[in-house]
Amino acid sequence: MAATEIDAPVLIVGGSLVGMSAAVLLGHHGVRPLLVEHHRGTAIHPRAALVHERTMEILREIGLERAVVEKSEEQFEQDGAVVGVESLGGRELAAYIPNINTGVAAVSPCRRFFVTQMGLEPLLQARARELGADLRFATEMVSFDETPDGIAAIIRHRDTGETAIVRAPYMIAADGAHSRIRERLGIAMQGRGSFSRSATIYFRADVNRLLRGRNLSIIMVTNRALNGFFRFEKPYHSGFLAVHAVGDPDRPDTDVSTGLTSERCRELVHAALGDDDLPVEIENVMPWEAAANVATRFRSGRVLLAGDAAHVMPPYGGFGGNTGIADAHNLAWKLAMVLQGRAGPHLLDSYEAERQPVARFTTEQAYSRYVVRAARYLAPGGMAALEPDLNIELGHVYRSTAVAADAEDGGAGHISPLDSKGRPGTRAPHLFLERGGERLSTLDLFGRGFTWLAGPDGPAAPALDGIDAYRIAPGGDLGDPDRSFPSSYGVSARGAVLVRPDGVVCWHSRRNESMTPGVLDRLLSRPSHGEDSSARRP
Repeated sequence: MAATEIDAPVLIVGGSLVGMSAAVLLGHHGVRPLLVEHHRGTAIHPRAALVHERTMEILREIGLERAVVEKSEEQFEQDGAVVGVESLGGRELAAYIPNINTGVAAVSPCRRFFVTQMGLEPLLQARARELGADLRFATEMVSFDETPDGIAAIIRHRDTGETAIVRAPYMIAADGAHSRIRERLGIAMQGRGSFSRSATIYFRADVNRLLRGRNLSIIMVTNRALNGFFRFEKPYHSGFLAVHAVGDPDRPDTDVSTGLTSERCRELVHAALGDDDLPVEIENVMPWEAAANVATRFRSGRVLLAGDAAHVMPPYGGFGGNTGIADAHNLAWKLAMVLQGRAGPHLLDSYEAERQPVARFTTEQAYSRYVVRAARYLAPGGMAALEPDLNIELGHVYRSTAVAADAEDGGAGHISPLDSKGRPGTRAPHLFLERGGERLSTLDLFGRGFTWLAGPDGPAAPALDGIDAYRIAPGGDLGDPDRSFPSSYGVSARGAVLVRPDGVVCWHSRRNESMTPGVLDRLLSRPSHGEDSSARRP
């Protein structure tokens, strides 16, 4: 019997956090992908994750912010601290962050939250299906080849053995840190390598007495027995302990997971709790490698890498999953516009140009936090200076063909979001405006097409399809009660900015300069009027 043939606009391999986010975001832009996932369902381990502000903004864009907040409040106390301790019941060694949301209100309408992947992934899955994605669990990709028109992949259901041939113009590899697709393409990883065979121990124990009423989001433990960190879920009868090293903190054994028994797990949990008498039930153990590496390429022809397939980093700072979701956010609108014929295929070149530098910077920042908070024995090997979390989360500066060059660009890869002033390549600043008597954030204007924001005397939007235009002025499309738009966006009353679907400023007029149609054509890598498209590389 001939294998079934399936046509899909995009094949996504991997249905965990990043792959499922890509499915939702493509659906948001009118593309209905096919997603295949080896496992039979969403996450089975809590794997509590810190959801950064930028990720919450993306979830807000796709209509999931409220549901995620509700799930987070069901699972965790909000606005907790990040501390270092000798043990949970023992003395505190360091106060790294007193409140995970300190100082964030000025830059975003969103806050940071903790939510388990068991809580978040089903929300993404339901939204992906609402938007038309074809999600196939217990299904693996057996092989793939690139054809002149895209990708031809063989997929197989693990239980029935039924196979199908999928033909898609593009494929997203979201198949994790040990990506078979990346290996098949011969794409190398570069960075710090692997520095721990770690283990996460999921357990049940009533730790309320040891918490002593403290609101602690992350508890980093360093003592003579182990180095790792705790995370507890309401009502504080369960949690996990991630262990990176055991023994002398100055000369530790970093092979934690090999030969790890339930009894040894119980010993480590007791040592981290600081109470040998507290009943502890070990529920599960997940081995993993702590590493800091970035792929040398994020694209190979019709295949694009995202999430852990493109970059792996230690969990300190919670940057891994958030960086992967940002990859999907950057990529989804570009794929949609190329597939819909609104942009040239070379727009996809800007994905690697923009996201790879961000991944390198963020991976080094995660590594530095790991060294400072958990592995000072690695310090002699060197590390990057620590940057503020907000600069990492919201302050990236993209440089690619999808961003118009700015004469005042100082060359920094990351800056404070308070200082970005709407310069091309940066996330458009959050600012509360008014429309119809209701308050909304500038961020609520972005997410589908391009957006033109002009001051009271700014230039008119170019007469092009796919641009939503707003004049910010008394009696204009949007009110600015605090008169903050010019200063926040670095323009005069006669200026304007053009914002991409992913909320990144791509063109900036400070003083009434007009934007010609050719500018947007160049940003979207498409031929301008009168240009011979056959002369461009396919």
